[in-house]
Amino acid sequence: MNLFWKNILLKLIHYTNKSDLKNTSNYITAKAYRKLKVTIKHNIKDVFFIILGILSAAFGFKAFLLTNHFIDGGATGISLLVASLTKVPLYILIICVNLPFVFLGFNVIGRQFAIKTAFAIGGLSLALATLTFPNITNDNLLVAVFGGFFLGAGIGFAIRGGAVIDGTEVLAIYLSRKFGATIGDIIIIINVIIFGTAAYFLSIEIALYSMITYLAASKTLDFIVEGIEEYIGVTIVSSHNEEIRKMIINQMGRGVTVYSGRKGYGKSGETKETDIVYTVITRLELNKLMTEIDKISPSAFVVMNSVKDTRGGMIKKRPLH
Repeated sequence: MNLFWKNILLKLIHYTNKSDLKNTSNYITAKAYRKLKVTIKHNIKDVFFIILGILSAAFGFKAFLLTNHFIDGGATGISLLVASLTKVPLYILIICVNLPFVFLGFNVIGRQFAIKTAFAIGGLSLALATLTFPNITNDNLLVAVFGGFFLGAGIGFAIRGGAVIDGTEVLAIYLSRKFGATIGDIIIIINVIIFGTAAYFLSIEIALYSMITYLAASKTLDFIVEGIEEYIGVTIVSSHNEEIRKMIINQMGRGVTVYSGRKGYGKSGETKETDIVYTVITRLELNKLMTEIDKISPSAFVVMNSVKDTRGGMIKKRPLH
């Protein structure tokens, strides 16, 4: 190769490498920008939910529970119980009781969770110390129900924001890992101790009303965290899987996932390859889905399970034409 063509080739290699480097750099920059944008968007949404939770919980405390000496379960209940028995302000007790759970959450769940929880608890304490709300009612049943409602909504919104304003669940997660008990059992034991103490130091009547508060808060919490619609995951194994797939898409207006599997039956345990259809629907659509499946394949094997939350895919029903 003579010198002229050799120089041309070297220049082409140089410019090609430079172009590839520039494209790579642009790709990395765009990817980093997208990650930053998503992070900022999620953090803004989390802060909004946490602030909403703080305001709702503060309203439940000051407009209903505090003036009537009702309590709740968990760390919140402990704070309310001590506030009823002593002269210590609730905004101080909220921090003191929950502070150990912040450090525990750092070790059990992670740093980001601990930071958000510290922000939520600090914000709730500040709201209780500075904001004033009128006493809405003195009717014990209304206080128990609506106090629990606003408190549960506050805890639920905080959880939607990636934090907690009641550290009981963090303790329950830690103890369940250490002793092998379920989280639900541990929370029940903690609350039995709290309500038993309230019955002894306050009165049995207040303890009973406080249980209503706890139930109202728990149901509201589930409603806020899990959403309005309750979804059902349905797994269908049938020899008519293609017809069922088309029915779900065309008649139900839902998305489906089809994956390969093997079904076994008979005394010999014979197995056969088959496609398995999976879809997510609302509880109200379950009856219609089962009716359509029976029309296509009465002997289809159907497994249903509750789905706590969904994201992405064809979750919202598309319009049928």
